[in-house]
Amino acid sequence: MPPPDPSGPAHPSGPAGPADPTDPTDPTDPTDPTHPTGQPVPPPVRVDGDPPRVLVVDDERSLAEVLGSVLRMEGWAVQTAHTGREAVRAARAFRPDAVVLDLMLPDIDGLDVLRQVRAADATVCVLFLTARDGVEDRIAGITAGGDDYVTKPFSLEEVIARLRGLLRRAGSTRGAASTDLAVADLTLDEDAHEVRRGGDRIELTATEFELLRFLMRNPRRVLSKAQILDRVWNYDFGGQAHIVELYVSYLRKKIDAGREPLIHTVRRVGYVLRPPT
Repeated sequence: MPPPDPSGPAHPSGPAGPADPTDPTDPTDPTDPTHPTGQPVPPPVRVDGDPPRVLVVDDERSLAEVLGSVLRMEGWAVQTAHTGREAVRAARAFRPDAVVLDLMLPDIDGLDVLRQVRAADATVCVLFLTARDGVEDRIAGITAGGDDYVTKPFSLEEVIARLRGLLRRAGSTRGAASTDLAVADLTLDEDAHEVRRGGDRIELTATEFELLRFLMRNPRRVLSKAQILDRVWNYDFGGQAHIVELYVSYLRKKIDAGREPLIHTVRRVGYVLRPPT
């Protein structure tokens, strides 16, 4: 974690009170058609029009359920499994587009699950979950045919972004191949991990990048500190909301310094990223 920011937590720069979600003219309304840029990221859709299917496999039930719930909120069809044999049966019945697969399972390991799943469907994308220090496991997983991996503990936002990228590259979902998010003159390339404002490149830490990505995927939507903490920080972080204030302050210094601000505080509610009106 970086040293404390000497400027302290972010200062309010938004409305004096909570936004009214029933007000159709509310500037935080993500459906407001008067804003030409920064549209919310649409949910992924398969080429046949159905939501993409993902199978989440982890013997840590709480983790599997949390990840499954977040993916459902993002518009995915989700099933979960907690053992290797359950995963193989579920994959055959559910026919997922992607599998989030823990390498360490209580009965058969993730590599065996991968081989059996790929035997039934060679096109399924596989995202491995590995231990932070499991370098050999990561190499073995990719060598065995895994498409990508994330290390535990991970942020939920990172997993969602990796899955979107896997399906996009596999041609399993509709939409443009661009990996850019854009709000006003601020752009973020998810694959290249590059951020620019007005054409100028901005260097961000990994956590700052994840925070900005979450804000940019939800432009003009007020996000609470709790929502940000749940999605951006590692699922087992267990930290306090003040860390969100600290990182928003860091982001403001890099994104908004000397420019028209895009990141705004809505007092007693949270933060919103919106283009200038």
